Amino acid sequence: MTTDTPSDMRSARPPRIDWIDHARGICIVLVVMMHSVLGMEFAAGEAGWMHPVVLFATPFRMPDFFLISGLFVANVLDRDWRLYLDRKVVHFLYFYILWLTIQFAVKAPGMIASEGVGATVGEYFFAFVQPFGTLWFVYLLAIFFVVTKILHDLKIPWQLTLGVAALLQITSIETGVYIVDYFAERYVFFFAGYIFAPRLFSLAAFATERRAAALSAIVIWACLNAASVATGIYQLPGLSLALGAAGGVAVVLISSLLASSGRLAGLRWMGAHSIVIYLAFFFPMAVARILLPKLGLFDTGTLSLLVTIAAVTGPLILYFAVKRTGYGWFLFRRLAWAHVTRQVAHKEAGAAAE
Repeated sequence: MTTDTPSDMRSARPPRIDWIDHARGICIVLVVMMHSVLGMEFAAGEAGWMHPVVLFATPFRMPDFFLISGLFVANVLDRDWRLYLDRKVVHFLYFYILWLTIQFAVKAPGMIASEGVGATVGEYFFAFVQPFGTLWFVYLLAIFFVVTKILHDLKIPWQLTLGVAALLQITSIETGVYIVDYFAERYVFFFAGYIFAPRLFSLAAFATERRAAALSAIVIWACLNAASVATGIYQLPGLSLALGAAGGVAVVLISSLLASSGRLAGLRWMGAHSIVIYLAFFFPMAVARILLPKLGLFDTGTLSLLVTIAAVTGPLILYFAVKRTGYGWFLFRRLAWAHVTRQVAHKEAGAAAE
């Protein structure tokens, strides 16, 4: 059986696909959990009982995020560059610049006190070259979309691109330049999501039709993933690529089972609004990390869990406040001036960032 080319995926896309939103929900929770737990443990000077959960997700947490992000690239690659750049580059850069500025505004007083005004201003502008803090994912997505469009227009065989991307991941490039290193480590998963989208959709359908088989596969994967983490071999070249891919497949199966069962609708909703959480979780996370330990009521593991909950729910509270009052939509929705064409601005009017 041959693998379908991405052009086979250019049929009309439904407004929302439940299992994909579940997958995004899983991804965003795991990412926020990582930052919350590791930050809390660093502040406490010890590991808590949530540490093994974070370690378990290490091989597949970010690979799955990029795999899911690449699923619908085939639907837009034939657009003209002006429209494509608006939807897949300017869109992400708007939110990167906006939230970079917000994060710096929050951190600037402390940075100025320790480094001075000049150094702080310099770090702000340097963040346009070297992504800042948790926002590197948004920055990198814009680059992934541009590279994929160029490769498509040049008609580079996808087999060649996939092979080179896999080689870059296996090589474990470390230059110290975040974009170079992150690109080499992650692009293979984004491109695989694009190339193998038909197979991933078939896999999701298989999970709903053969639940017992899907559950068995998930259990086997979980045992192998846990063993690789426990022994530390998940970091070995080649194996990290295989485990990232296997984890992506497992999340597809899990998400499909959750969607077909109608369970965890809240997780699906969070996945549909994952960028809201991703952009804004840093602030409630930081506040909770400072205030909760002062209560002196919880161990490090429980504190890590509470910080994670605060980091996930804080952005959603802000989102609902904006939705209710009508003020602050610019935080999650591009303003009209931030579109390349008026046609695009009109089409996106009233649509929140998702």
